[in-house]
Amino acid sequence: MKILVVSAHPDPASLTNALRDVALGQLQADGHEVRITDLYVEGWKSHVDRADFPALPDAARLRVPAASSEAFATGTLTDDVIAEQAKLVWADALILVFPLWWFSMPAILKGWIDRVYAYGFAYGVGEHSETRWGDRYGEGTLAGKRAMLVVTAGGWEAHYGPRGINGAIDDLLFPIQHGVLFYPGYAVLPPFVVYRADSMGESSFAAEAESLRARMRTLFSTAPLPFRRQNGGDYAIPSMELRPDLAPHLTSFAVHLDTAQQGIGPTP
Repeated sequence: MKILVVSAHPDPASLTNALRDVALGQLQADGHEVRITDLYVEGWKSHVDRADFPALPDAARLRVPAASSEAFATGTLTDDVIAEQAKLVWADALILVFPLWWFSMPAILKGWIDRVYAYGFAYGVGEHSETRWGDRYGEGTLAGKRAMLVVTAGGWEAHYGPRGINGAIDDLLFPIQHGVLFYPGYAVLPPFVVYRADSMGESSFAAEAESLRARMRTLFSTAPLPFRRQNGGDYAIPSMELRPDLAPHLTSFAVHLDTAQQGIGPTP
């Protein structure tokens, strides 16, 4: 299989990059074809501006979705963006490797998403009407592919538990997993999170590395997170609200997981 790994840490000797290399080694040992985008090594431009749309007339206002749509449709996006889009189309799976900084991903990785996820490529895809709100949330350009996160966090695992002060890790990662990955169609695997990253010793690293190798060996067999598909009948269109008879006892992020898919709980 073909796998794209995108990593985002400025220090080559970081724990984040060490885990990335562990994952790469296991994937290659298993015979997969792997490509890597190291955003810091490549000096990735992390902000969207007029330079991203070289065909945009100087006198025109920069309306990013419209400019992105036109540039994608006419093949006039910048070469670096076109190359990354080609990698995403090529890959059967995407792995994002990054440290959790201020409860999210590093700015350089967010900038990769902002620029590579062009209108017509990752969003603005499919029929958009009163009966269908586009091909997204389980459908879209990247449907049929898998994705997962490998994340390092400085705090203790309990700090990111259901009652932890930092908030539950599943909630913190929801905008990335559900929004960035599931939105354009990926089947999203449970994340691999390493806690207490700043104080990890050799023995702890060895254990985490072995766990990560195990996850890489099951990259194409692990059951994905059971996010509800937008066009699967669970949401009213065009309000995009979950039907009131589904998970009536839940609110916020939890309602978008259909736990009955994996036998996690009773059918709502």
